Amino acid sequence: MPWHHPKYSMVIKRRVGHEAALPYDGGMWTHDHEGFRVVQLPALRDNYIYLILPQDQASCLVVDPATAEPVIDACRQLKRRPTHVLNTHHHWDHTGANLALKQMFDCRIIGSIEDRKRIPGLDLAVCGRKPTTLGGLNIRIIETPGHTGGHIAYLIKDALFCGDTLFGAGCGRIFEGTAEQMWSSLKRLSTLPSSTRVYCAHEYTLANLDFAACVDEDNPKLSMRIKQARARRKSGLPTVPSTLSLELETNPFLRVLDHEFRKHYAVQHGISADETSVFARLRKQKDAF
Repeated sequence: MPWHHPKYSMVIKRRVGHEAALPYDGGMWTHDHEGFRVVQLPALRDNYIYLILPQDQASCLVVDPATAEPVIDACRQLKRRPTHVLNTHHHWDHTGANLALKQMFDCRIIGSIEDRKRIPGLDLAVCGRKPTTLGGLNIRIIETPGHTGGHIAYLIKDALFCGDTLFGAGCGRIFEGTAEQMWSSLKRLSTLPSSTRVYCAHEYTLANLDFAACVDEDNPKLSMRIKQARARRKSGLPTVPSTLSLELETNPFLRVLDHEFRKHYAVQHGISADETSVFARLRKQKDAF
């Protein structure tokens, strides 16, 4: 089916102003960055797919397409054609539309070299040692194993597409890696500039904040974030993207970097106060929450 088929038509409101996130009809939001724009598409129950639109071009990049229809809808209305799909890891809710988009647009599929046998339609296997340029944008690839063995993140200037490694007020479950790997990955991301915008792949923030409130209840910045996040969701707005500075202040898994938080948590639970031990205990507690 051609990508401009009438089945995929929708009406999208014209963007006005420069707010961080403005809703389109159809549940889409746009975010401006220097030299490119990010369009945020909801999919499935709580996934986000991202389109990266380089300035003054007719192309776009697609990040973690769970399903094809939102991507096709958006490309139809924005008059953009995908040239590449960027997968953060192999799970089906991040790669489910790979083959359909590849067939429709003849785009190339990019993913981790560790996932070269598990990502559908993979054309280019990448690793953290080899940055790449697509659509005139320099893309840094950051290896972030833990959730899966081959998980990677993509950094484009101040936009971090981190899949299921770092969430709003949380982090991904450890399915294939170890706590040591996941903590190392989170620490790697924590060194990015504090203004970095965090484009994670799921709308999990409210549930994560419920957990955060149980382990960091005296944090006034966390209390403020909870109020703001609840208000956004009540208004039908996403809590994503956040910023790395906000995550460092309120995400319990990154709060492990704070000596006082770490020491207090370790004493409460009778464990060693080293970073990995505290992180591992927090992750297990969240798994059972």
